Amino acid sequence: MSSDLTAWRGRLAGLVPAAVLEDAQAVARHHAAAVWSCLTEPGDGVAGALISEMGAVEALDVAVRDADTGNAAVDAGRRRWRARWATVDDAFDRARRVRASLIVPGSATWPAAVEDLGIHSPHALWTRGDAEALRRDGSALALVGARAATAYGEHVTAELATQLSHRGASIVSGGAYGIDGMAHRACLAAGGVTVAVLAGGVDRAYPAGHADLLGRIAGGPGVVVAEVPCGTAPTKWRFLQRNRLIAALSRATVVVEAGWRSGSLNTAGHAAALGRPLGAVPGPVTSAASAGCHRLLREYDARCITSADDAAELYGGTETSGSMSPDRTDDRTRVLDALSIRSPRTPEDVALRAGFAPEEARGLLAVLELEARARRGPDGWRRSASPG
Repeated sequence: MSSDLTAWRGRLAGLVPAAVLEDAQAVARHHAAAVWSCLTEPGDGVAGALISEMGAVEALDVAVRDADTGNAAVDAGRRRWRARWATVDDAFDRARRVRASLIVPGSATWPAAVEDLGIHSPHALWTRGDAEALRRDGSALALVGARAATAYGEHVTAELATQLSHRGASIVSGGAYGIDGMAHRACLAAGGVTVAVLAGGVDRAYPAGHADLLGRIAGGPGVVVAEVPCGTAPTKWRFLQRNRLIAALSRATVVVEAGWRSGSLNTAGHAAALGRPLGAVPGPVTSAASAGCHRLLREYDARCITSADDAAELYGGTETSGSMSPDRTDDRTRVLDALSIRSPRTPEDVALRAGFAPEEARGLLAVLELEARARRGPDGWRRSASPG
């Protein structure tokens, strides 16, 4: 047993708090949970039931022993799980290389909300960034939607993410292009906390074009999280399973823009199955990009979301209009000063003049537009002549 503990400590070194490595039982528990995340696909109910019955450590002993158990489902599972045993060391090594952290059930930063998934809950979570962000489930709101977002969808997303961040909500999304990316960027620009839930390992930026965005989330007061270990590629199945985790980590889910067959409807389905409040933003009746939202409103009793107030009601958020901090006001002033009344300017030009990253400038421009202090045209942004 002592030799096992030494090996397990070696695997966990750098991935868990030092205090964990000093407690033999904690070492065994963290190691077993991490190994289970390597051996199984997300949502493996057979593994979940076995762990629920026996605990992660004893269940892992059953998984790796030679003799069959006599339980057909467990024995079939053992064949699946043992085939992945050779990947375990590589997963731990990759996690160390990107300075990821491991949290397991019972850890101080473990989000208890995911336990609502029952036997399909994750065995462990791999994170980059501030894992404390996962504990803000009481004010966590998922903003999700189509990758092929329209200007309307991105505008509404920026509005919701910005205003809700100022109210203290954390924004949960999937790190994808379109609505997800805008939700994360606007939250960061507003100085808020955002959680990006990935379908692959946290060492793999997906999509690759969001490597910088995911890096900013991990480097700020937010977190990038996955239930699959480092080195795992995102697949269609893992995206669908990832969606259940987005729903579980959030107090409520809002679908901002989605086509009739959008994957965002899968997230909405998980939210409904968990009994979490569900909202949808209406769009033009002529827009195929909003057909999925209209379907949620018509067939699934989703709440109609037209403002941050509507969204805050879903998770019990309070009205805090006008409570924006002075530093954010100064940021808006800097962007406003970079605008001209006569000459349209691109967000990139505004960002350069104001000293912000382009995505930060876009989030602040969206706020100024809501305040009628800036207006967007086909050629770019202008300062409004007479703010209303």
